[in-house]
Amino acid sequence: MSPSYPSGQSEKNRPTGLLGRLRDKLAATQRSFTRGLSDLLLGDRALDDSLFEDLETLLLSADVGVETTQQLMQDITDQVSRQQLNDTRAVHGALRQGILSILEPCHRRLEIAAERPFIIMVVGVNGVGKTTTIAKLANYFKNQGLTVTLAAADTFRAAAIEQLKTWAGRLDIPVIAQHTGADAAAVVHDALNAAVARHSDVLIVDTAGRQHTQEGLMDELRKIRRVIGKTRPDAPHEVLLVLDAGTGQNALSQLKHFREAVGVTGLALTKLDGTAKGGILIAMARQTGLPIRFIGVGEGMDDLREFNAEEYVDALLPKTE
Repeated sequence: MSPSYPSGQSEKNRPTGLLGRLRDKLAATQRSFTRGLSDLLLGDRALDDSLFEDLETLLLSADVGVETTQQLMQDITDQVSRQQLNDTRAVHGALRQGILSILEPCHRRLEIAAERPFIIMVVGVNGVGKTTTIAKLANYFKNQGLTVTLAAADTFRAAAIEQLKTWAGRLDIPVIAQHTGADAAAVVHDALNAAVARHSDVLIVDTAGRQHTQEGLMDELRKIRRVIGKTRPDAPHEVLLVLDAGTGQNALSQLKHFREAVGVTGLALTKLDGTAKGGILIAMARQTGLPIRFIGVGEGMDDLREFNAEEYVDALLPKTE
């Protein structure tokens, strides 16, 4: 989605720009991670074991994860031993490049196929911001000129249905819903028919927020996927897992279970603006290789951003002179 600017202004000459605003949104992560790195690597410390131990501790505290931290540290120490890095600023640059190389393969935009409706099944546990993310996603597509239909298939909670209806009303888009306790798969079936009849470009299916360890509820997700597949053998075209970045390493456990149950094809990480654990995004990229489609960096409707690896690294680890 291309942002719109006032007449005569471009992203490049705006006072803040997208990058500046992203840095602002990532304030919590920056305070603990970026400033910590600056203290370590932009001074005059020697390249010794003490420095590398402090760097390793900082990466782990940001939830980069043990294996990913080990990979990054091994790459750096190898370069130091080959005398390719001679000072802390060079280490800073090498770390930045190492993180970017991990994230870049996951920088894959969600492309809407020509055959419509394009069906997105959104899954995730309670409390990650799933329904709000769906509303922001609907707004994102609407701003591209696409028509959207929502399916309120979280029939487990009345509040979830009402929340989705409220968002749909604000966005002026249709939502297909039934009563609390209705068969979620039946709601999806009705929504599919409605989306076809309305010639909708995108159908977004909300599902019940559930703990990934509840097998009976995971079976319901499998049933919803089967219903979609009977109508459209190639669908759902995207199974988007919403994860709360603040949960850290637990997000990886959630991903494992949802991936096994319904075949996750893309990720949306929410609440990156309020966590010092932003490194989980790096750990997830390395361990899964899945596309990171979107990141949530605030409460506003425009605070769901397409993930851009270089922009993210620039916000987290600004280039040094």
